[in-house]
Amino acid sequence: MAETGGAPPAGLGNPAPAGAGVHELIRERWSPRAFSGAPVPRELLNVLFEAARWAPSSMNEQPWRFIVASRRDDPEGHARIGSTLMPVNAAWALRAPVLMVVAAKTTFTRNGAPNPAALYDAGQAGALLSVQATAHGLAVHQMGGFDRERARLLLGIPDGYAPVVAAALGYPGDAGELSPEMRSREAAPRQRQPSSEWVFGGRWDEPLPPNAESVQ
Repeated sequence: MAETGGAPPAGLGNPAPAGAGVHELIRERWSPRAFSGAPVPRELLNVLFEAARWAPSSMNEQPWRFIVASRRDDPEGHARIGSTLMPVNAAWALRAPVLMVVAAKTTFTRNGAPNPAALYDAGQAGALLSVQATAHGLAVHQMGGFDRERARLLLGIPDGYAPVVAAALGYPGDAGELSPEMRSREAAPRQRQPSSEWVFGGRWDEPLPPNAESVQ
């Protein structure tokens, strides 16, 4: 499980029923609640953050900041991040060997002006990390359900940075160890809205026009 190269693993066990042409890593990326306690090697974590490093960002600001704690290497930090989670998330996420909080710098470094894309760009870094994790058989479950002010206080997040999400990371585990309610959620079919619900053509709420024939 510590391999950092080669062919990707078989997957995380619950592929998305995505349409034709979608990359296999995107199909396989999943946010389970059942995690194995197996530690994630530091060199593999480094690979995930290297992937996040290459996310696009407005003016190349790279506003993302990751506060990370491994239960094996930093049990106090792991518990500190865990204590910011809402109880419904803590019930399963504390099993994960790695916990993190993602924050975003809300102003541009060059001039101090507000950066309206900061949260979006932090999300892009998290997305690339998640896809890279999938390539190594790791799962990432990102959570909006955490106490942001407690995270700011306990983790020392300074003014000018917004706590965005918490996340649990590790190898998939046994869903049988979850509560009945969470086990039911784990087994539920994966669903998404059709793209026609949120892709518009030229104006808000207008459908995309039919494909035009190529002009020779």
